[in-house]
Amino acid sequence: MAITKSKTLKIDYFSYAKAFFNLMKPRVMSLVIFTCAVGLLIAPEKINFASAIFSLMAVALGSGAAGALNMWYESDLDSLMTRTCLRPIPTGKLSKNQALVFGVISSTVSVVALYIFSNLIAATTLLITILFYVFVYTIWLKRKTPQNIVIGGASGALPPVIGWTIATNSITLEPIILFLIIFIWTPSHFWALSLYKSEDYRKARIPMLPITSGVKTTKFNIFIYALILFPIALSPYFLNFSGLLYLVFASALSSYYIFISYRLLKEKNSVVEKKLATKLFAYSILYLFMIFSFILLDKVI
Repeated sequence: MAITKSKTLKIDYFSYAKAFFNLMKPRVMSLVIFTCAVGLLIAPEKINFASAIFSLMAVALGSGAAGALNMWYESDLDSLMTRTCLRPIPTGKLSKNQALVFGVISSTVSVVALYIFSNLIAATTLLITILFYVFVYTIWLKRKTPQNIVIGGASGALPPVIGWTIATNSITLEPIILFLIIFIWTPSHFWALSLYKSEDYRKARIPMLPITSGVKTTKFNIFIYALILFPIALSPYFLNFSGLLYLVFASALSSYYIFISYRLLKEKNSVVEKKLATKLFAYSILYLFMIFSFILLDKVI
């Protein structure tokens, strides 16, 4: 009499959950949460702790949902690029349909939750952020124009505005300045990335500036945006919603940003050029974190 062994299908729930977490672009999400929290904390009106936490969780979910929808639409591009080929969809950990369903449901839940825990203006701004990132940047601009990141960067600049509206139920000059800091910072950040990852973008046929206009033009634009960023980064002090502490550190941080951008502009050795682009990309992340940290610290002190 033959004895057969039944095989049970084991699902690795941890790996499955990890795949969904990575689908939400956790590094981007952490920066979104941080800048949103700064906008909330520096606002003149305060809300209770529970509402603040649940509101930030809703924003985090919305950011993750936008990231998931971005990966759903760009999975064909992600599979071609070394920087993105290990994402959940190209590696087969999740399907495109799973990403789409997760993104749509999470987007809806995040907007409704923010409306419940906060207000209509905050929820509407979050909805605009998600729709702009998915439809304007991801679907419309990214594959069509080298200005993709310039215009599309608006979505990444809105989180501090959302944070401010969570607390105040209004949009005033202060959150607009915070928006402009991120909006002007974004192009140089991504152009630096595209300089040392140009082959990835070329392979995926994404019209980033180094591909369409060349390295020299890209470096010049990075330098120009670094110069424009300087007065905008200092404007919180001159508009009287940050103090001397912020002015000193923002001046130093922005000056060094210009310095690295200038070195990159003048560099002619391609090997050194890539190193400088990598350095600028890494510093740009630190720069934004420090700028917003000092905006917050200045308010606390």
